[in-house]
Amino acid sequence: MIKTRDTDRLIIVSSLVLVALGVLMVYSTSYIVAMKRFGDEYFFVKKHLTYAIAGIVLFIAATRLKYKVYGKLAYPALALAAVLLVLIYVPGFGFEAGGARRWVRLGPVAFQPSEPAKLAVIVFLAYSLSEKADRIKSFSFGFLPNILIPGAIIVMILLEPDLGTALTLALLVLIMNFAGGVRLRYLAGLGVAALPLLFVVVHKFGYMMARIKVFLDPWKEPQGAGFQMVQSFLAFGSGGVSGVGLGEGKQKLFYLPEAHTDFILSVIGEELGLIGVGSVIALYVIFLVCGVRIAMRARDLHGTYLALGLTLMVTLQAAVNMAVVMGLLPPKGLTLPFISYGGTSLVINLLAVGILLNIYIVENESA
Repeated sequence: MIKTRDTDRLIIVSSLVLVALGVLMVYSTSYIVAMKRFGDEYFFVKKHLTYAIAGIVLFIAATRLKYKVYGKLAYPALALAAVLLVLIYVPGFGFEAGGARRWVRLGPVAFQPSEPAKLAVIVFLAYSLSEKADRIKSFSFGFLPNILIPGAIIVMILLEPDLGTALTLALLVLIMNFAGGVRLRYLAGLGVAALPLLFVVVHKFGYMMARIKVFLDPWKEPQGAGFQMVQSFLAFGSGGVSGVGLGEGKQKLFYLPEAHTDFILSVIGEELGLIGVGSVIALYVIFLVCGVRIAMRARDLHGTYLALGLTLMVTLQAAVNMAVVMGLLPPKGLTLPFISYGGTSLVINLLAVGILLNIYIVENESA
């Protein structure tokens, strides 16, 4: 049983252990690819460490900044997120990689605008839901703004195209609105109305339909479209209970594409086995329990909704990523929070932990 006084320590420990495991596994999964592409086996892990240090600096700073400040930044943060998402299409700033236009380069720094955009949506919703609590049952006042404004950001992410991030953020928005007291029939109606749109989007972007077909039967094309999923299954299967040993995995040897990003859990399964995967899941569960506890004990609704959104931002994406690599959901291109190689995600998630801890600190100051 997690005691209240242990919440801050547990959320720090779970996050940092996941980050440390991420550094270890990014090296284990990328050193051969890094040597082949760049002549430096430490290429990816050095960049990952740099982002981890930057994220920890932001994490420490966020623990010292009163979370109430984020309410004042809600609309500017959304505006900045929208500008960054537009920059993706501006020559000289946005660039394409892996068949999608999801990155922006500002000077020497390249990042994915969708990551800070997720945080901006959470900050906005936490502020809006708390400010409109007395009229949250209203369709025009409590429902529409809290769906349409985040919806605009979600559509911009969807057009990159990035269906995985868009759908995960959409689910987070629905959960936060439900927790905030928006009428369930409005949310249910929105879900039903969105189904035809989702159908059109999936058919418009051919790769999305291909991923669904792969999900339904990856063994139909084991050397083609289903190759990545089949290799993921083989990685988990060969790991057994205790794994083949750290660094001894074979699937990362050019068999499993994106082994250091989207499918890093598959290599954990191969090298550390069921024990390793179970430990990772346990750490995310601890994070979830601690985050929900912070949300429930926050001193005001703003803190409650902000803590809930930040907790879900990490744990929802983790759940979706793990479901994908285990063949329970179609591939979506989402990284595993704190662990996968991906600087923007790592920095934003560590910043989220810092904000969560400040909510905990403030609620205990008032106790």
